[in-house]
Amino acid sequence: MKDVGDKRADRHREHRQRAKSAFLARGLEGLPDHQVLELLLFYAIPRRDVKDTAYELLERFGSLSAVFQATYEQLLEVKGVGANTATLIRLVPELGGRYLADRVDLSRQMTESWQFRELLEPCFFASRNEEFYLVCLDSGRKLLSCRKLGEGIVDQVAVTGRKVLEAALACNASYVVLAHNHVNGTAMPSAADKATTLQLKELLGRVNIRLLDHFIFGDGDMVSLRESHLLD
Repeated sequence: MKDVGDKRADRHREHRQRAKSAFLARGLEGLPDHQVLELLLFYAIPRRDVKDTAYELLERFGSLSAVFQATYEQLLEVKGVGANTATLIRLVPELGGRYLADRVDLSRQMTESWQFRELLEPCFFASRNEEFYLVCLDSGRKLLSCRKLGEGIVDQVAVTGRKVLEAALACNASYVVLAHNHVNGTAMPSAADKATTLQLKELLGRVNIRLLDHFIFGDGDMVSLRESHLLD
């Protein structure tokens, strides 16, 4: 006869197989967050019930997205999370960003806001800090580079005009686009965003580089300062 440990192991295997089969049949639709985490944890913790660990992660960080935004060190502080689990969780947002970036066609002319959204959104995928990017385009509006110029804590990323100008000139850019994210959730431009954008527009114009737009990302949204008539 099987002992209690064997029976418990059988139940765990059956539960895992049911969860995997349900995912393959229906995807993640309808699954609560703790079950989504359980599916992932199966592959880092192969021989133990992971339900409690999934609940611990959600309780510690408050939401599924916050779990994936946690640092490796923060994850290790959660009961039941070891090095393999923390590494796998950190891999998910990085892999998601790489997947989104890989889908972007960089050979076409960049003229529409949605094209820049496709290019830039992966840059801010699951970002914990405010980041600033400069997109450089040639005279035909083909992409020359997309470069991060700064990163900081919430609302404190600082990018100097000199740094923007040097990066644009190094690419021999004819046009540039600015982009940054608001990690507080709203994509609405602040007074500082507007003032800085106009200063950079004037600075770039002195060397015949045109600032096409400044995009702000936040909470799944994107705001264009040009479309908001804030570059006039």
